Formats: sequence, structure tokens, C-alpha cells
Amino acid sequence: MPSYTAPLDDMLFLFEKLRDNKNYNELEKYNEVNLDLAKDILEEAAKINQNLLLPLALAGDENPAKLENGVVRTPPGYKEAYNKYIEDGWISLSCDPKYGGQGMPKTISAFFDEMLSSTSLSFKLYSELTIGAYNCLLHHASDETKDKYLPKMVEGKWSGTMCLTEPVCGTDLGMLKTKAEEQADGTFKISGQKIFITSGDHDLTENIIHLVIARATDSPKGTKGISLFLVPKFIVNEDGSTGTRNGVSTGSVEHKMGIKGSATCVLNFDEATGYLIGTKNRGLNQMFTMMNLERILVGIQGLGISEIAYQNSLAYAKERKQGKTNNTKSTNGADFIIEHADIRKSLLNMKSIIEGERALCFWLSQQTEVSLNHPNEKVKKEASDYVSLMTPVVKSLFTDLAMEITSDAMQIHGGYGFTKDQGIEQLYRDNRITPIYEGTNSVQAADLVSRKLLNKNGNIIGKFLEMIKEETNSKNEKVKIFTKQLNYYLDILSKFTDWIIDKNKIDKDDVSSAANDYLKTLGYVSLAYSWIKILEVSFKDLDSNKKFYIDKINTAQFYFEKILPRAEYHYKSAISGSSNIMKFNFN
Repeated sequence: MPSYTAPLDDMLFLFEKLRDNKNYNELEKYNEVNLDLAKDILEEAAKINQNLLLPLALAGDENPAKLENGVVRTPPGYKEAYNKYIEDGWISLSCDPKYGGQGMPKTISAFFDEMLSSTSLSFKLYSELTIGAYNCLLHHASDETKDKYLPKMVEGKWSGTMCLTEPVCGTDLGMLKTKAEEQADGTFKISGQKIFITSGDHDLTENIIHLVIARATDSPKGTKGISLFLVPKFIVNEDGSTGTRNGVSTGSVEHKMGIKGSATCVLNFDEATGYLIGTKNRGLNQMFTMMNLERILVGIQGLGISEIAYQNSLAYAKERKQGKTNNTKSTNGADFIIEHADIRKSLLNMKSIIEGERALCFWLSQQTEVSLNHPNEKVKKEASDYVSLMTPVVKSLFTDLAMEITSDAMQIHGGYGFTKDQGIEQLYRDNRITPIYEGTNSVQAADLVSRKLLNKNGNIIGKFLEMIKEETNSKNEKVKIFTKQLNYYLDILSKFTDWIIDKNKIDKDDVSSAANDYLKTLGYVSLAYSWIKILEVSFKDLDSNKKFYIDKINTAQFYFEKILPRAEYHYKSAISGSSNIMKFNFN
């Protein structure tokens, strides 16, 4: 089983030194959330993850969730861990105190999400979807519905799901077949089948609150006719108690490559009672509140899995001996493999990417809070634009790079990495879903280009690039060495943006084939921006903690020399166009 130590030093460094968003610091509701409080919470979070949840990863992989006599059973140890998890209030960390939550900002909860992703992604998914459903209801449900359902969800006694995918439609939700027939009492009868439903059924909670998109019988075809419905596993009585079983049943639990402890279900809705959320035919917009949150969290899943893969690769490289290096330190036998240049390069690849990602996530968490809570509408809108821009980047780049990192981790472990002994191959398998679910990474890239770039006429990306230039205009001569490199890649990104906009008028296949490259170019530049922010602090405070800050400076140098140049490669590949691709004969 892999070992894990929560990277508290790095997390607390970010919280102390890079909590620098002026608009975020104007949010009065978080005035009392200081470094001491963050430290106390994250230290306790580290304990429960390292001691209680980490062993669940292997337990869930060896004893997957299964359907027995109509009941979905979670792996051994899950029930006990879940009860402790909700007893200690972890599910309510970022929820509104009005409904029993602790009201912590995403600048803290995002770190906790990373820890959970590192220790046991399968276990995490049972509560993650609950928080997603909570957020959707919080923003779109009536006060009566919120008062009825949210307290139990925040407490963790009830869980939640997101039911979109059907056998006939995944990304193209306009094709969905699930129907909703309105009743005389204002409720709806929901009929249809949903597949690939994460945490769709299980034995951890008393009730499961399904958020289901369906088409009312009098609604138009396509996405314009989609509505959102709350469909509980058990009908909730007027007094809030759990009543009779609703018309929702589990057809099967998927047998998967990874995240085997998570129950991924086929759900059948047979005239199940459902309650309309918000306005009819506006369901897709409402569901996107949940989907966008989930997409950021999926990116954090990739970050968390990358972190534990790196930690175990580093430890293994320090104890495994193979071969001699050019500057061998061994007088008899082999050197530790960490002395080999190629191994060191792989480890620094991991480290420089992970630390840049964590910093970018922290920046995004501040922007998210501003977009939700700032009193100035103009400030909220700008932050919302940045969150919108970065959501597909974080979801896609972080999960793609996690595939690279977990693959490299297996390579460092050699034959042992390919076997189950070390648990490294499970990290690769568990992560493999992250580039797929919540909208595949290719869909994210298409969304970035078509919705965030072209439809906004480049406005969001233009503001983003200007913001980076302003914030990285350092007076420190040592930082300027790095900002000069960043500016080179900002120019590339700017040219790439213009190319996309121009090509969209001429050949949309060129744009489609370039979308993934554009996302990655934007992603690598964004990570470089995060590293500049880290460097500014590192050079300024160098004498206060030399070992920590020298490590940061050297890691940043590696990123700028070895990783950032990938951005130019993606640009050059993209502008070669799509002619060969589209004319190629596969017959």
C-alpha cells in the first residue's frame, strides 16, 4: 500500500503568502479564517486522511462495491469510516452555517479535497457528489426545498447524486429520453434509465437525493426542453422523516478499471416521484452549477493522485539501488536510482507540475469565492469569467498530467510498479477515469475554445493575459529573469488566440483539431504564472526559511526550462492545420 503524508508545509505556505487577492480579502464573512485556524483544520484533516482513509484505497480495490439482493454494499471499512467522517463534520466543511455547515472557504476546502483524492478517491466520491448536489440546490431550489433537504445532506445522513448520462447520450444531453409527466399535485412521474451514476446507490446513508435531468412531456426537443428534478430514493415526509421507497432501483453496478470502491450504478426510474427544481426547461443551466464545481474537483483529483504518486516514487528512488552513475558514490555495488539523471528528471517533472498546480488551484479558489460572494457585481463578474476560463483547464490539464505522472511513477518503480505489491498501478487505474468523466477532456477543450474564447470574442482571455502581465511586472531583478521567459510564452498564447479566432471564420476543422493544443498552451502558461507568484515570495523571504525557498526557486527553474517549452510545441503543432487529418483515408 502506498504511504502518504499530507503536504501541509506547501498548503500553509500558499494560505499564508499567496492569499493575496484584494477582492477575496474584502469578503467579510472570511475575516476570522486566519492562518492559525487553517493550520488547525488542515492538521486534523491530515490525520483522518493518513490514519483512517488511506487504508480504504486498497480495501475498495480488492473488495469492490457490489449489488446483492437489490442492495448495493460498499467495501469493508467504508461504513465505519463514513460514520466517523460525518461525525467529525468533514462533509459540512464548506457548507452554509444556515443548514448546519461550518462555512469554511474554498481556500481551505480545496486542500482537504486534494488530501481525500490522494488517500482514497473511491471513498471521496460518496461525499463529493453530495456536496455537488447541495450546491445545485442551494443556488436553484426554493427555500422550502432547501429547508427540507439540505440540513440532512450537510450532516451527511443523506447523500446526493447527479443523474445525466443515458445509454443514448453522454455529452449530447439534448438526446436524452428520460421523461417527466406532471401530476395534479404539481409533482412529476419520472421514467427512464440513467447510467454511470457515481454513488448512485449504496449503504452509507439513510436516503439518497438524486438530481435528475429529464424532459417534461410538453417540453420541446433538444437541450431547450431539459428540466431538473429532485428524486429521492425514499420519499421524505412533511415532518422531514424518511417515508416509503420511491420508484428508483439499481439495475447493476459497473465493473471498472479503477475506483472500484465507488458504486457506479445503472439506475432505473419507474414513475418515480420527482419535484421540479427552479423553472421548467432551464434544467441544464441549473445542473451546470453542479457540473462546473465537479469539473474543478476532478482536476483536484488528478492533483491529489499525482501527489501520492510522487511521494512514493521519491521514497522508492532513495532506497532502490541499480547501476552506477557517471559520478558514482558507491565503492562497492550500485548507486541509488535517485542519483541517475533520468530518474531525477522524472521526479522534478512531477514536483514542478504538482506544486504549480496546487498554487493555481489556490488562486482559483480565491476567484471562486469572489465570484460567489463579493458585493460588487462588476468584481463578481470578472472573477466569474476567470473561473469559467480556468475550469476546463484545471479539469483537463491536471488529469492528463496525472496520467503522465502515475505512468512515470510506475516506470520509476520498474517491475514492482507493474505488480500490485506497491499499489502504484492502482493509482494509474484510479486516475484513468478523471480525463473521461464530467465531460471528456476533448469536450473541455472544445468548450474552452467555443464558449470561452470565440463566443466572448477573446474578451476573457484578453483580460486574463493583461492581469498576468500586471501581476508579474516584478521589480525584483531575480524574478525578472523568469518573467522575461513568461512574456515570451504569453506572446505565443496571444498569437495562438488570434489564429484560433481567424481560423474560425475560414475552417472550423482547424479550430477543432487545435482545441486540445490551445487548452494545454493556456494551461502551461497559467502554471508559469503561478510559479512567478511563488518566486516573488521566495526571493523576498529567502532568509526566513532558506531550505524551503531555495527548493521552490530550483523547482521553478526546472519548470521554466523543461516543462514550459511544451506550450510552444503545442502551438506549432496546432497551426499546421487539419488538412492532413480530415483528408486521411482510414478505409
